[in-house]
Amino acid sequence: MASHGFWSLGGDNNAGANTGSQSPSTPRAWCQAAAQKLSGGFGSKLCALLNVGEVEKASEPAAKQPPQTAAGSCGCNKPCSCSKPDVVFSDLYSTDLLPASDGDTKTMTFLQEVVDILLAYIVESFDRETKVIDFHYPNELLQMNNWELQEEPATLDDVLISCRATLKYAIKTAHPRYFNQLSTGLDMVGLAADWLTSTANTNMFTYEVAPVFVLLEYVTLKKMREIIGWPSGRGDGIFSPGGSISNMYAMLLARFKMFPEVKEKGMSSVPRLVAFTSEHSHFSIKKGAAALGIGTESVICIKVDESGKMIPADLERRILEAKQKGFVPFFVSATAGTTVYGAFDPLVGISDVCKKYNVWMHVDGAWGGSLLMSRRHRWKLNGVERANSVTWNPHKMMSVPLQCSALLVREEGLMQSCNQMHACYLFQQDKHYDLSYDTGDKALQCGRHVDIFKLWLMWRAKGTVGFEAQIDKCLELSEYLYNKIKDREGYEMVFDGKPQHTNVCFWYLPPGIRYMEDKEEKKKRLHKVAPVIKARMMEYGTTMVSYQPQGDKVNFFRMVISNPAATFEDIDFLIEEIERLGHDL
Repeated sequence: MASHGFWSLGGDNNAGANTGSQSPSTPRAWCQAAAQKLSGGFGSKLCALLNVGEVEKASEPAAKQPPQTAAGSCGCNKPCSCSKPDVVFSDLYSTDLLPASDGDTKTMTFLQEVVDILLAYIVESFDRETKVIDFHYPNELLQMNNWELQEEPATLDDVLISCRATLKYAIKTAHPRYFNQLSTGLDMVGLAADWLTSTANTNMFTYEVAPVFVLLEYVTLKKMREIIGWPSGRGDGIFSPGGSISNMYAMLLARFKMFPEVKEKGMSSVPRLVAFTSEHSHFSIKKGAAALGIGTESVICIKVDESGKMIPADLERRILEAKQKGFVPFFVSATAGTTVYGAFDPLVGISDVCKKYNVWMHVDGAWGGSLLMSRRHRWKLNGVERANSVTWNPHKMMSVPLQCSALLVREEGLMQSCNQMHACYLFQQDKHYDLSYDTGDKALQCGRHVDIFKLWLMWRAKGTVGFEAQIDKCLELSEYLYNKIKDREGYEMVFDGKPQHTNVCFWYLPPGIRYMEDKEEKKKRLHKVAPVIKARMMEYGTTMVSYQPQGDKVNFFRMVISNPAATFEDIDFLIEEIERLGHDL
């Protein structure tokens, strides 16, 4: 296994430190400080914009709004020699902005207004007194605003109104009490990187149009392969549009590795291929099989134990069955962090089976791969270095802004051989630089978004130890939740034992069904509890947490923690809120 000397930068990270709950007045206090420190009246404008969200604070009276800067004023609020552009957005259109010949000042002023809106939303998102969601049913939301596209252009004033309306009804995924998905939180450095990426507005297919971004992808993928444990970080990889595509890439490579002729001759040239994955794996494995013409019936689901881990003995049994039927096993997808239970398949045992039968081993670590960054938890992925390919989504546990998913491959050059088409209008062979940095021909896409800069800049800002502390804290919060509810009246765990990841799966049993003796009726009524509580959460806007059934188990809550802003107090709030919203069911 590769050396993990990069940990030498670390010290005592105090990963479990409780940062405490924000005061309801935090944004306003922040505004007051900003108004004093920021030049040009910028802080005062931000304070004014923040009052837009005050309507969501049911417990507070409307705040007195600071005076807003008048159109044409520089905002200094004192005599000055600043230029005072008189920009009236109700009279302007997008054609008045750059590249219009006199569009400099108008563009700067317009974009400053947009930034004001964004900054107000960001600060508000971290305020626990604001709603996570201002929920409306689809038909209501369609009627509340004019979302239709028109033949004639809208004014820039209308454009700004649309920006405000969009954020007003958006889910505050940065909110400390948003736990609904595996991807939560908002990192400020990552956000800055995303803004820069959009400003650069380039494509990742060649070095000539994205020189810095291509180099950063090279450096970062190599670092990730080192962390996996591949010698000297050798291998290959690419950033793709999400874990589902990364998993499909892996299946594509496995098929090409075994039957390279399939690239030109298609599926009719190869025998019946079969893939294997656990019963609890992500649906993308079957989707990938469907997209590649392998077919969902050729994906064989392997049994899991009570905690959701694949059983290697059953994998071997099913491989032997497939071979006896004349099928060709070509791909096994183990999961490091299943979507619902957060289970980590036993990678060492699975790799032994794959090696024995010469089958490509892929590890879907979209959710759990980031635990490799933690010295305390990376043991859960023991054996990952034996995989042929690994999916790793930094936009989940590492809180990199969406989207950021990497497919890492152990064999160098395989992606290029599998996917290249030698398009001479992009990948000319007589360019004056090293053509290995023209990475576009190994991708399925032509146009490819720059996803690398967010991760790279955050890694620079935090260091590996910073990501480690963030991940350890989330896992500590999940253990705290588990310990609080495992013996608490009205709660029942879906499976025994501490959570393997930050997934905590449980039922809440309201008093009305808690002591029912008719098991079938109790099960029937319990199935309806989580959906009702979730609906009430959204209507009140207080928090969001997911639920689902699993196999023969009725609907249960699946709490996941990946939001760095969450604290122990937020976990306490969630428990109390579930009980408040469900006590009458």
